[in-house]
Amino acid sequence: MKTHKKPIFPEAKKTLDVFGENIKLARLRRKLSMEQVAERAGISRSTLIKIEKGDEGVSMGSYFQVLFVLRLHEDFLVVAKDDLLGRKIQDAGLVTKQRAPKNNR
Repeated sequence: MKTHKKPIFPEAKKTLDVFGENIKLARLRRKLSMEQVAERAGISRSTLIKIEKGDEGVSMGSYFQVLFVLRLHEDFLVVAKDDLLGRKIQDAGLVTKQRAPKNNR
């Protein structure tokens, strides 16, 4: 059965493309082959190729395994650490609308 890919926002795709390229560059700087990284991460070489291309269909766990092999897994902890937009919304005291009370007859 063929699965349908969910559309991804263009800006999100650009970010994934850069993320994949950064992973590839980190691997090359460490002078590791695709086979070495894939084997250590417990994924196939074709999955690593997809990761390095920023494929949105690859599981987050596979991305993390590759980061772990490259010793970049600590970078994962930085995501949303300083959530500037979230803090601004929080500080502005924006609240969600509450439903009006039911009229009991």
